Amino acid sequence: MRPTFAPSRTPSHRAIKAVIPAAGLGTRFLPATKATPKEMLPVVDKPAIQYVVEEAVEAGLSDVLMVTGRNKRALEDHFDSNYELESALKRKGDTDRLARVQESSALADLHYVRQGDPRGLGHAVLCAEQHVANQPFAVLLGDDLIDPRDQLLRRMVEVQEQKGGSVIALMEVDPADIHMYGCAAIKRTTEDAVVTITGLVEKPAAGEAPSTYAVIGRYVLDPAVFDVLRTTRPGRGGEIQLTDALQELVCDENLGGPVHGIVFRGRRYDTGDRGDYLRAIVRLACERPDLGPDFQAWLRDFVREMA
Repeated sequence: MRPTFAPSRTPSHRAIKAVIPAAGLGTRFLPATKATPKEMLPVVDKPAIQYVVEEAVEAGLSDVLMVTGRNKRALEDHFDSNYELESALKRKGDTDRLARVQESSALADLHYVRQGDPRGLGHAVLCAEQHVANQPFAVLLGDDLIDPRDQLLRRMVEVQEQKGGSVIALMEVDPADIHMYGCAAIKRTTEDAVVTITGLVEKPAAGEAPSTYAVIGRYVLDPAVFDVLRTTRPGRGGEIQLTDALQELVCDENLGGPVHGIVFRGRRYDTGDRGDYLRAIVRLACERPDLGPDFQAWLRDFVREMA
């Protein structure tokens, strides 16, 4: 029998852990991802995964677990010290590049666990149970980069502390695109951008979506989700879907408390699609003070030539 929900009165300074599933094969980016993890593909001059870890740390989550798979050793190497490279940069007196190299190894307290058999996002989250233990935790998907100026994850943690249960990030999308996402039915609350989730469906068929609110890759979850995931049957694509487990929590608050959503209206960069990946690089490069002015000037000339 699953345990019932008992609301905790945890103080707001509680430190929660972050989980980053990173076991996917990255087939949409083949052949680039044949030998390189998709999470290590560069976005301007940093791998995508570093932006995600930086987001967790900025929100106060310095304990980070990566759920990895085969051929993901490069992730661990990137966040480890590289003594040979650092020594070479020190000898050259290249302090700027040395600082950038050392930054990734000092970002967070990084841990790793192997998923083994890739059975979907829900299964990847279940692999984090031993590390997370009986505490709320955040899940950050590496395909979604959230602009650090928008503070989405920090707000989600605050809402979870205030209301208990779980909190998921939502974004309103074009009705023609909702079939590509998990979709939420919602009920408004008195708080701006905070909604109560009344239903969830994974990638609904056209015309069957309960709304245009798509689930994007940020979650703050009650640990009761582990009990649900252990008995969640494979769903769409033959995988254990996190959306299906959250739907069960929505249907029975006694399992793990309520499920709320934060409607995000900020800047999100989708690196899981090749076209959006390229657009993300252009947007971020344009905003960089060291790259933006020259790059924007070139881009304007290029667009004029293409017109």
